[in-house]
Amino acid sequence: MEKIKAMITGVQGYVPEYRLTNKELEKMVDTNDEWITTRTGIKERRILKGENQGTSVMGAEAAKGLLEKTNTDPMDVEVIICATVTPDMPFPATANIIADKIGAKKSFSFDISAACSGFLYALQLGAQFIESGTHKKVMVIGADKMSSIVDYQDRTTCILFGDGAGAVLLEPAEGDLGIRDAILRADGSGEPYLHMKAGGSRRPASHETVEAREHYAYQEGSTVFKFAVTNMADVSAEVMERNGLQGDDVAWLVPHQANKRIIDATANRMGVGPEKVMMNIERYGNTTAATIPLCLWDYEKQLKKGDNLILAAFGGGFTWGAIYVKWAYDPK
Repeated sequence: MEKIKAMITGVQGYVPEYRLTNKELEKMVDTNDEWITTRTGIKERRILKGENQGTSVMGAEAAKGLLEKTNTDPMDVEVIICATVTPDMPFPATANIIADKIGAKKSFSFDISAACSGFLYALQLGAQFIESGTHKKVMVIGADKMSSIVDYQDRTTCILFGDGAGAVLLEPAEGDLGIRDAILRADGSGEPYLHMKAGGSRRPASHETVEAREHYAYQEGSTVFKFAVTNMADVSAEVMERNGLQGDDVAWLVPHQANKRIIDATANRMGVGPEKVMMNIERYGNTTAATIPLCLWDYEKQLKKGDNLILAAFGGGFTWGAIYVKWAYDPK
């Protein structure tokens, strides 16, 4: 009997209303619009404002929209996986909170943390629940409120990140559609170059850690850039090679939206032209686990059943990977 595969049957995104533009950042730190745009491709990013507003707020909005779009009863959702590095709190899981907000009372839910590669990790994990034959409806969410861990006095990082969420529904695939292959990698030796120093069990929150501004994301930009360009491009080419795909066979590259130069280098390595690259970094910045589902949401009307997609990401950890997806439905 042919192995069961998982396919994406719907996608939905959510971004907050507030736009933090490059012009506004010019008033906060020593930077300018031209410098930011030239080096990153970002013009603005969305920020979740208000008291007591966590990542679950955005994740739940994306999930509600997905249920409505796919005409899915929340009671039929069996598993919810949320990829995030900015959970509402250490516990319960943000996925638990989202499940409650959307009325998915029969699901089990949990978070995973793999930084900017989180959505790919969660997507592959969700697909395996479908492939096992034990589950038929799995929701995978990528969501991050990066504004909660960004130091708006640090011009090297505050220009990069925004807030947002995206969600997809996975169901058993038909024919050769769906998630065809995945290569996921990690290298913990990357910790010194991209991390948050305090707030975990190694350095619990204290007056000293707060005063030292250690509860913000830290990045050694040049090192991360080199690792990202090499590894994200190589793993994308590897997944193409082992599935017999050439650049012409790929309808879309769906890259993590960290930096336009990293995206361009990955596309070049794959032999994919710029017209086949999903890009929305100029409007949202780097939303960490949310970038790839937000791209799918923005480009959904351009996707056709049978299109070959390569999803690729690189993030803190270091983590990286690529997933080959054969798109399952025509524009609705």
